Amino acid sequence: MAQGDDSELAELRRRRLQQLQDLQTSETVNAQAYAAQEAEMRRRDAERSEVLRRILTPDARERLGRIRLAKPDVAAAVEQQLIALAASGRLPRAVDDATLRALLERIAPERREIKITRR
Repeated sequence: MAQGDDSELAELRRRRLQQLQDLQTSETVNAQAYAAQEAEMRRRDAERSEVLRRILTPDARERLGRIRLAKPDVAAAVEQQLIALAASGRLPRAVDDATLRALLERIAPERREIKITRR
Protein backbone atom coordinates (compact mmCIF):
# COMPACT_ATOMS: atom_id res chain seq x y z
CA MET A 1 0.00 0.00 0.00
CA ALA A 2 2.84 2.34 0.72
CA GLN A 3 4.13 1.84 -2.78
CA GLY A 4 0.76 2.84 -4.28
CA ASP A 5 0.73 5.98 -2.17
CA ASP A 6 4.25 6.80 -3.31
CA SER A 7 3.32 6.46 -6.97
CA GLU A 8 0.22 8.62 -6.46
CA LEU A 9 2.31 11.23 -4.66
CA ALA A 10 4.91 11.16 -7.44
CA GLU A 11 2.15 11.57 -10.04
CA LEU A 12 0.67 14.54 -8.14
CA ARG A 13 4.10 16.14 -7.88
CA ARG A 14 4.72 15.61 -11.58
CA ARG A 15 1.34 17.21 -12.46
CA ARG A 16 1.95 20.15 -10.14
CA LEU A 17 5.43 20.69 -11.60
CA GLN A 18 3.95 20.63 -15.10
CA GLN A 19 1.30 23.19 -14.06
CA LEU A 20 3.97 25.48 -12.64
CA GLN A 21 6.07 25.16 -15.81
CA ASP A 22 3.03 25.93 -17.98
CA LEU A 23 2.21 28.94 -15.81
CA GLN A 24 5.78 30.22 -16.03
CA THR A 25 5.78 29.77 -19.82
CA SER A 26 2.52 31.68 -20.19
CA GLU A 27 3.81 34.49 -17.93
CA THR A 28 6.95 34.73 -20.06
CA VAL A 29 4.87 34.93 -23.23
CA ASN A 30 2.64 37.60 -21.65
CA ALA A 31 5.68 39.61 -20.56
CA GLN A 32 7.14 39.42 -24.05
CA ALA A 33 3.84 40.53 -25.59
CA TYR A 34 3.60 43.41 -23.13
CA ALA A 35 7.17 44.49 -23.92
CA ALA A 36 6.42 44.36 -27.65
CA GLN A 37 3.30 46.50 -27.16
CA GLU A 38 5.27 49.02 -25.10
CA ALA A 39 7.97 49.22 -27.77
CA GLU A 40 5.34 49.72 -30.48
CA MET A 41 3.68 52.48 -28.45
CA ARG A 42 7.02 54.24 -27.93
CA ARG A 43 7.77 53.99 -31.64
CA ARG A 44 4.37 55.47 -32.55
CA ASP A 45 4.81 58.28 -30.02
CA ALA A 46 8.25 59.06 -31.44
CA GLU A 47 6.87 59.13 -35.00
CA ARG A 48 3.97 61.35 -33.89
CA SER A 49 6.35 63.75 -32.14
CA GLU A 50 8.60 63.89 -35.19
CA VAL A 51 5.69 64.68 -37.52
CA LEU A 52 4.43 67.39 -35.19
CA ARG A 53 7.93 68.83 -34.87
CA ARG A 54 8.13 69.12 -38.66
CA ILE A 55 4.69 70.66 -39.23
CA LEU A 56 4.51 73.09 -36.28
CA THR A 57 6.49 76.26 -35.69
CA PRO A 58 8.18 76.57 -32.27
CA ASP A 59 5.46 78.96 -31.03
CA ALA A 60 2.71 76.58 -32.11
CA ARG A 61 4.50 73.61 -30.46
CA GLU A 62 4.74 75.60 -27.25
CA ARG A 63 1.04 76.48 -27.33
CA LEU A 64 0.10 72.87 -28.05
CA GLY A 65 2.26 71.76 -25.12
CA ARG A 66 0.45 74.13 -22.77
CA ILE A 67 -2.89 72.91 -24.07
CA ARG A 68 -1.79 69.30 -23.55
CA LEU A 69 -1.17 70.09 -19.87
CA ALA A 70 -4.59 71.71 -19.38
CA LYS A 71 -6.77 69.67 -21.74
CA PRO A 72 -5.13 66.46 -22.97
CA ASP A 73 -8.23 65.36 -24.92
CA VAL A 74 -8.36 68.61 -26.91
CA ALA A 75 -4.61 68.45 -27.58
CA ALA A 76 -4.92 64.86 -28.83
CA ALA A 77 -7.75 65.85 -31.18
CA VAL A 78 -5.74 68.76 -32.57
CA GLU A 79 -2.66 66.59 -33.02
CA GLN A 80 -4.68 63.92 -34.81
CA GLN A 81 -6.21 66.47 -37.15
CA LEU A 82 -2.84 68.09 -37.89
CA ILE A 83 -1.24 64.72 -38.63
CA ALA A 84 -4.14 63.79 -40.93
CA LEU A 85 -3.82 67.11 -42.78
CA ALA A 86 -0.08 66.63 -43.16
CA ALA A 87 -0.52 63.04 -44.37
CA SER A 88 -3.03 64.13 -46.99
CA GLY A 89 -0.73 66.91 -48.19
CA ARG A 90 -3.15 69.69 -47.31
CA LEU A 91 -0.59 71.65 -45.27
CA PRO A 92 1.42 73.74 -47.73
CA ARG A 93 3.58 75.27 -44.96
CA ALA A 94 4.31 74.88 -41.28
CA VAL A 95 1.42 75.64 -38.96
CA ASP A 96 2.07 78.83 -37.03
CA ASP A 97 0.54 80.00 -33.77
CA ALA A 98 -2.31 81.95 -35.40
CA THR A 99 -3.33 78.98 -37.55
CA LEU A 100 -3.21 76.70 -34.51
CA ARG A 101 -5.43 79.09 -32.55
CA ALA A 102 -7.96 79.10 -35.41
CA LEU A 103 -7.93 75.30 -35.46
CA LEU A 104 -8.40 75.21 -31.70
CA GLU A 105 -11.41 77.48 -31.90
CA ARG A 106 -13.04 75.06 -34.32
CA ILE A 107 -12.20 71.94 -32.30
CA ALA A 108 -12.52 73.15 -28.70
CA PRO A 109 -15.99 73.06 -27.20
CA GLU A 110 -17.86 76.31 -26.78
CA ARG A 111 -17.06 78.23 -23.65
CA ARG A 112 -19.90 78.99 -21.36
CA GLU A 113 -20.10 82.53 -20.17
CA ILE A 114 -20.83 82.74 -16.49
CA LYS A 115 -22.36 85.91 -15.12
CA ILE A 116 -22.78 86.48 -11.44
CA THR A 117 -25.42 88.99 -10.39
CA ARG A 118 -25.60 90.28 -6.87
CA ARG A 119 -28.93 90.94 -5.29
